[in-house]
Amino acid sequence: MKKRVVVALGHRALGTTLPEQKIAVKNTAKSIADLIEEGYQVAITHSNAPQVGMIHAAMNEFGKAHPDYTAAPMSVCSAMSQGYIGYDLQNGIREELLNRGIYRTVSTVLTQVIVDPYDEAFYTPTKVLGRYMNVQEANEERKKGNYVIEEPGKGFRRVVSAPNPVKIVELDAVNALLDADQIVIAAGGGGIPVMEQDNHLKGASAVIEKDLAAGKLAEGVNADKLIILTSVEQVCINLGQKNEEKLGKITVEQAKKYMDEGHFGIYNMLPKFQAAIEFIEDGENRSALITSFDKVKEGLKEKTGTIIA
Repeated sequence: MKKRVVVALGHRALGTTLPEQKIAVKNTAKSIADLIEEGYQVAITHSNAPQVGMIHAAMNEFGKAHPDYTAAPMSVCSAMSQGYIGYDLQNGIREELLNRGIYRTVSTVLTQVIVDPYDEAFYTPTKVLGRYMNVQEANEERKKGNYVIEEPGKGFRRVVSAPNPVKIVELDAVNALLDADQIVIAAGGGGIPVMEQDNHLKGASAVIEKDLAAGKLAEGVNADKLIILTSVEQVCINLGQKNEEKLGKITVEQAKKYMDEGHFGIYNMLPKFQAAIEFIEDGENRSALITSFDKVKEGLKEKTGTIIA
């Protein structure tokens, strides 16, 4: 049987603007094609912070210019970001594979992820997104019940919650595609956050931490490896200090120790390690690789990257 991997693409693998994304995806497609050539079954998830912020700002501006339209909820903006990022990714990967003489369907699944309405994150929003607003606009957001913070000298920005992922709604569809040896893009941006209300799924005003969703996806498809691509080739402890140290292959116990010691940023490396540990501990013979998107092949051969096993 082929080994199955889930690849989580970070910001660097996608860029920020539309032109940047087009260029970045061409390079990222090469790394994904390398995995296919090595015989892996591949599911891909990705970040969406700049993209969903851009969509949210654009939809709000449209709503202001056209009073008959309401501002788009965060869940709708997440769905839009999944669609257009997936569109670029699947076409970029398809083209790269065909250039190598490989025909394989690449599909994007609009993926909803259930969150707990009582998650403590809803009481302490942390994810900043969207454009800068003036005082009047910020007050209007507060009247709607939304959270806003001020960045001195720049203006005000919207802040949304980042609840933990509980369950991936379309998991059966993702598994069906992987079982058919197809490439699937799913749970982009952490998934579209929804809450269960009997048989109805209600969109949540939130953004799910993408790395935790990637770990949940890897668990759900019973992957052998979780690959988290970020801006660094290897994770460091004691970052910026004289005793800075790059992490190569480490155990789960070592990873937990470094987490407890506070070596990793709350909104940067910490979620990646949390996702990796939960994924590994949920099954047998699993491992995780954290590295940059251009070092995947070397990382799989354990020549570089931070490997948790």
